[in-house]
Amino acid sequence: MIRFYLLIFCLLPVQMSFSQPTETRLQSPDGKLEVVFTQNEISPGKRRMTYHVDFQKKPVILESGLGVQIDNHVFEQAMAHKVTTPPGTLGVNWCDNLVIKNVVKTSKDSTWKPVYGERSQIRDQYNQFDIQLQKPDSPDYTMHVIFRAYDSGIAFRYFFPEHPNGLYYRVMAENSEFTLPADTKAWYTAWAQGAYSTLPLSGWPETSERPLTLSLPNGLYASLAEAQLTDYAMTKFKLSVDKPNTIVTSMYESADLMSDVGTPWRVVMVAERPGKLLENNDILLNLNPPTALQNTDWIKPGKMMREVTLTSEGAMSCIDFAAAHNLQYILFDWKWYGPAFTFNSDARQVVAPIDMPKIIAYGNSKNVGVILYVNLQALYKQIDEIFPLYKKWGVKGVKFGFVEVGSHRWMTWLTEAKRKAMENNLLVNIHDEYRPTGTSRTYPNVMTQEGIRGNEEFPDATHNTILPFTRYLAGAGDYTICYYDKRLKNTHAHQLAMNVISYSPLQSVFWYDKPSAYNGEPEIEFFAKVPTVWDDTKVIHDAIGEYVTIARRSGNDWFIGTITNNDGRTLKLPLDFLTKGKTYTAHIYSDDPTVQTKTQIRVTTKSIKAGQSLDMTLLPRGGQAVWLSSTSN
Repeated sequence: MIRFYLLIFCLLPVQMSFSQPTETRLQSPDGKLEVVFTQNEISPGKRRMTYHVDFQKKPVILESGLGVQIDNHVFEQAMAHKVTTPPGTLGVNWCDNLVIKNVVKTSKDSTWKPVYGERSQIRDQYNQFDIQLQKPDSPDYTMHVIFRAYDSGIAFRYFFPEHPNGLYYRVMAENSEFTLPADTKAWYTAWAQGAYSTLPLSGWPETSERPLTLSLPNGLYASLAEAQLTDYAMTKFKLSVDKPNTIVTSMYESADLMSDVGTPWRVVMVAERPGKLLENNDILLNLNPPTALQNTDWIKPGKMMREVTLTSEGAMSCIDFAAAHNLQYILFDWKWYGPAFTFNSDARQVVAPIDMPKIIAYGNSKNVGVILYVNLQALYKQIDEIFPLYKKWGVKGVKFGFVEVGSHRWMTWLTEAKRKAMENNLLVNIHDEYRPTGTSRTYPNVMTQEGIRGNEEFPDATHNTILPFTRYLAGAGDYTICYYDKRLKNTHAHQLAMNVISYSPLQSVFWYDKPSAYNGEPEIEFFAKVPTVWDDTKVIHDAIGEYVTIARRSGNDWFIGTITNNDGRTLKLPLDFLTKGKTYTAHIYSDDPTVQTKTQIRVTTKSIKAGQSLDMTLLPRGGQAVWLSSTSN
């Protein structure tokens, strides 16, 4: 990894003397965001940690509680001869009455280059305070509350320094609250592949997935997210039972942590318009450590087509189609090694009529790699055998199927699986309920993951206009783009545009389709031309649930996707983001019912320059894709 450091400076630790209430203030580098940490007396002799967040003096998070519930009772009994049990160790009030011993304030400003991404350089700039606390009667029990303020949002976590007796901490729950202004609306979904509803902060049927995007009555937008989930239980969000307009972090289960250790980051992204949330979603990557991988040349983004017949003949046809249309991978989906949901299947053996060595060699001759689906049972049973074996075969990657998510055990197992795949030069695509938390910075071989309601469920157009401002804030999503399938609810131009709207370095295309479905439709050139990773990303239109336009740059070319909801509309696409003085050829792919092909896409070209605009007429459930190729310097 190459990193370009612009400026890093740290302030020396500040020893502070406190009276009640105690406030510590922190601003973002541009001064627009401010977070205030407080210890308030909530009853005689009881102090509790709270915080609040403002953006340009407008409230984002009102006074909200902080803390974790810890039960160390079992571990202390085992070490009773060494440990003095502090008051409040067992139960919900472990964090009450903690004493602030020190506050360390630091700042950082650096720029780093990801292996791939939605932009080619990422700025990591923040101000931080580290509030160091301890139990008043047991100084060996300490905890830090760390806040970071970025221009794009704030993040906080709880950190437990190493205990002198080597104890670990059983975190039973988090008490992290997010109290929002009254009349805040949430884009709610209960599960990672679910549909979205716009709900008030009341009456939720169950917990909500993250990121959780919010519309505030003061015109601001926020999104609550999670970063660096590697050794912890997954969390979602629930409503407080006794505090109105308040969301609470909801752990799947308890987590046993060996100090020194920190919890995942809780993130509050803030913007004046929803498009800025997506443009600034690098905050999640920045909250993860850099990769330790030295050589990343083998990590090659690309487009992947699923081979649905599980035969050598079908695979050869699929490879030929992929090579002809600039697709980099084919996938053998489940059952190539036998039934998926059993420990009796052996993922070291090919049981489908596939000559795997022949197919891999043929693919290599056409620059098309092979990726293999492996279900959780085989991964769990055989991971240490099959990963080196697949590397020996020449397989390029593995799609993890039906992984368990939620518990501390399985989230830790998944982190280890990512690492083992990386050690064997295998790309990874994690499917089903898993959602990312920025860990692809540490494990860049994890190219994409599902955790999204995509074309396996054939969602409607309104759903797709919500995704960029909700699920895609977390990072890459394998939408499994279809094109020819008759079950599609949206137009073909809408599907073309989804190649830009949907960010996935390993982009699944033609998901339910076969090469035989292709009849020379000219717009298929867009699949060949559109990249999967980008040098820059801009959100032009951002009406959540109505319409969205995203423009992404690769080298000198721009690719633009526009989609509308179930309503038709006309839009003007301003081209102010183009380089001034350059001339571009606009290749425009639009719905046109008069075109005499089964996809009814019209392909037109015109010369354009920066400052001009394109008029778009979108059919209901429609869209438009544009490829702008640079024709002059």
